[in-house]
Amino acid sequence: MARLQRLLMNLGEGWFQLHRRFPAGLLDEIATAVAEGERTHRGEVRLAVESRLSPLAVLAGLDAPRRARQLFGQLGIWDTEHSNGVLLYVLLAEHRIEVVADRGIARHVAPDEWAEVCTHMRDAYARGQWREGSLQGIADVHALLQRHFPSDGKARPDELPDRPVLL
Repeated sequence: MARLQRLLMNLGEGWFQLHRRFPAGLLDEIATAVAEGERTHRGEVRLAVESRLSPLAVLAGLDAPRRARQLFGQLGIWDTEHSNGVLLYVLLAEHRIEVVADRGIARHVAPDEWAEVCTHMRDAYARGQWREGSLQGIADVHALLQRHFPSDGKARPDELPDRPVLL
């Protein structure tokens, strides 16, 4: 995608609708879905939704994959005891969804499995189904983690907040 096109998308692509698309009630539902799903596997899941990138960031070449990796570090997702964190990152202005998985998980889950999670979310979002797309994405991530990192039955601390972060 050309930098000028990305700049225009980030300047005017409905960024002001962040809280309308992700109201407090939906954030509560997502937090509950994250918490309940984490009881079934050994991973930690976070959702971050960003309305847009700043014009300077776009002009400097920041894109959704790089921004997702930045947030992965800034939100401390890389700092879980067993390197088992997963970030679902949504950039509304560019209609991009990225998954960043820590090294403990990334070596076991194939990139095409993560791409399928993104596709399900993107398709729902394109239909205006923000709730359904978000909850389906969370459920898809939990299903992958259940398959590759099932719960060992031991109680473990919740290392990351379950509530999504809106930027």
